[in-house]
Amino acid sequence: MQLSTFQDGFSAALLGHAAQAPWLSALESQPGFAVYRNTVLKGCIDALQASYPTVCQLVGEDWFRAAAAVYARAQPPRDGLLVDYGAGFADFLAGFAPADELPYLPAVARLDRCWTECHLAADATAIGRDWLAQQAPDTLPLVQLLPHPAARWAWCVEHPAYALWQSHREGLLPTEPLEWTGDGALLTRPHAEVVWHSLSRAGVTFLDACAQGLTLEAAATRALETDPAADFAALMGTLLDAGALVPTDSRTDRGAPP
Repeated sequence: MQLSTFQDGFSAALLGHAAQAPWLSALESQPGFAVYRNTVLKGCIDALQASYPTVCQLVGEDWFRAAAAVYARAQPPRDGLLVDYGAGFADFLAGFAPADELPYLPAVARLDRCWTECHLAADATAIGRDWLAQQAPDTLPLVQLLPHPAARWAWCVEHPAYALWQSHREGLLPTEPLEWTGDGALLTRPHAEVVWHSLSRAGVTFLDACAQGLTLEAAATRALETDPAADFAALMGTLLDAGALVPTDSRTDRGAPP
């Protein structure tokens, strides 16, 4: 038997897939294998619960762990480093029938995933207001800025995903009914810890444009086309204070962004 055949069969048996060979049936019949299978599955579920704490708070631990078990069997880890496991969990929830009555859940899950990616991304030195003040006015429009390697941003059209996510992450008790409209979020890690901020639709468009390599002037134009009433100076102040931008000649201090 080839090693790859054994490994594929062993992995399938661990995930509870039907045995296709006599040796697999014999393996699954051993009591110790059942213990090992449960341990592996529990490790996957625990990792998902750690990576998606806001989703877990919204649906309850029993519901979450049952859903996570379904996901883990369908999409097992590809790496032994489980801190990064579950990249497709939000998409899974979008097609998970028991979550149909919670249409905002995938968007909230994407923000949980943004936190993980932000936490694991490369370090870099962000620019601040002082950097902007030092630029020559005639060349500033042609400057290219990039999102910080650890910056993640998202816009939810139909649901207040960020408001829900923020309130649960910060343990806030709402004092009035939540306005059920779309909103945006920015997560950054300019220093040691992940921080988050609300972000306008113009801000999301601006960061998208920066990620595409557009100049400051072109990116600002796109942002104002998205929302002509946006205060671009205030938006830039928010992004700079959040540590969301780096110059194009910036070099990361460790590794590369995921």
